[in-house]
Amino acid sequence: MQVLPMIDVLFVIVPQSLLLDIAGPAEAFRLANQHRGRRGLAPRFRLRFTGPAPTEPTSVGLDLAGLLPLPERLSTPTWVVVVGQPTEHLGRVTPAITTTANWLHRQMYGPLSDPDTKHRLVTICSGTLLAARAGLLGTRCCTTHHELLDMLRSLAPQAQVIENRVFVVDGALASSAGITAGIDVALHLIGEECGDALAASVAEDMVVYLRRSARDPEQSPFHMHRRHLHSAVHRVQDAIITTPERDWNMTSLAEVGNTTERHLLRLFVDHARVSPLQYLRSIRLERARQALEYGTTVTRAAQVAGFHSGLQLRRAWSREWGGSPRDVARATGPLQSIRGSR
Repeated sequence: MQVLPMIDVLFVIVPQSLLLDIAGPAEAFRLANQHRGRRGLAPRFRLRFTGPAPTEPTSVGLDLAGLLPLPERLSTPTWVVVVGQPTEHLGRVTPAITTTANWLHRQMYGPLSDPDTKHRLVTICSGTLLAARAGLLGTRCCTTHHELLDMLRSLAPQAQVIENRVFVVDGALASSAGITAGIDVALHLIGEECGDALAASVAEDMVVYLRRSARDPEQSPFHMHRRHLHSAVHRVQDAIITTPERDWNMTSLAEVGNTTERHLLRLFVDHARVSPLQYLRSIRLERARQALEYGTTVTRAAQVAGFHSGLQLRRAWSREWGGSPRDVARATGPLQSIRGSR
């Protein structure tokens, strides 16, 4: 059996790094090695931690000591993981940030342009902004936390910044949206390297509710379009979320809001930035997706979500996300088979 070289997972720690950006993905890679050991396989990942100084404070006040110096070269296959900082620190281009950005450019600019590279750049949350400061994004597809998208566009004007995605993979660049999305992108990369079944085992160990994919939205539809204070709109949204399977139309929704259909439409557009029926469709799609994750058929998922038929669900799914609801059933197969074998 061919023995593959270990992958160095090199976490780059700058001052005030978000601790969960480090610990979450690091635990996922550690558990992947553990599960490989249980299968009689050699460990695949070697965790290393580096930074511009040997000791750096983190976002929660805990200092991380014993950090390795930023290496002069990457001599083995290396996944460079750039973690984020709290928002209040992002506008401060300190000497440590400048040093790290320059190091990133020297080490990763060439590999990111090489289609056969054995290296990878992984950015978590605002870590994508540091990659942008290092001039590494170019015209690539990437993402970051939803509150930082405009800043990312300003720092990398040629990049294709993707909104509302948990993570985006473009060649050797993998960028993720927020703190817990770092776990999602780590699980995705573990799945690519070690197989979906092993990645599903890691997700189950970490009690990750759902192993999200690059197709999934960053923000839950249950939370989107609700950053407003209009009570009638909230009342209609609550009714939709509570019983999406009900045969809703504009007339019945207007009755819940105690308003006319035309006025309800205007209220939704002004306050929720979406129409009532568009909101209803997004909630139904999410409910159907959750049902599919738990192993129901497309027909049954359509019923519980309020679609008239499996065909109507498939059409709405294709318009919203592309692909087919059956893709979810195939993706959840390994997780279900593992659970069934225990």
